[in-house]
Amino acid sequence: MIDKKYIAHETAVIDENSNIGNGTKIWHFSHIMADCEIGESCNIGQNVVVSPGVKLGRNVKVQNNVSIYTGVICEDDVFLGPSMVFTNVINPRSAINRRGQYAKTNVRKGASIGANATIICGNDIGEYALIGAGAVVTKSIKAYALIVGNPAQQIGWVSEYGHRLNFDENNKALCLESGHEFVLDLKSDTVKRTK
Repeated sequence: MIDKKYIAHETAVIDENSNIGNGTKIWHFSHIMADCEIGESCNIGQNVVVSPGVKLGRNVKVQNNVSIYTGVICEDDVFLGPSMVFTNVINPRSAINRRGQYAKTNVRKGASIGANATIICGNDIGEYALIGAGAVVTKSIKAYALIVGNPAQQIGWVSEYGHRLNFDENNKALCLESGHEFVLDLKSDTVKRTK
């Protein structure tokens, strides 16, 4: 291990001009490329690639075998499950260079993306959304949405603690673990935490 403000396994490759926050851990065979920003207290698993221009907020957990391509921004407390996939070009071709056409994908605070899920570029993931394992996301996802399947579909709502929300006749729900209260606005089809 290299002793710096962050911890990196000796097999990790860290390019110059990358900015890595205090307390971050980078594990075996991972490559942190130039001009990316990784916040404090992140955990970068084995065999992870973080491409130039990527931004990871504080306390982002990246599991093994994830490639985070240019155009991706993850806010604080995001979880990226094992072998999940981001794309950054809508119509890739081997013979055509589309480096200047990378689409942006923003993963908002507290969102979790399950193992082997695929996020098609240009689609944002809302705060605290939960994307199930193997889902293929082809459109932007609302905050607190519970998403599964291929193509991905919303099947409900979750709390900030990741528990499914069951709304009563007044469109209110309670997370039993946190005690947080939520309200479902049927007109806008959105959920907000009220307490």
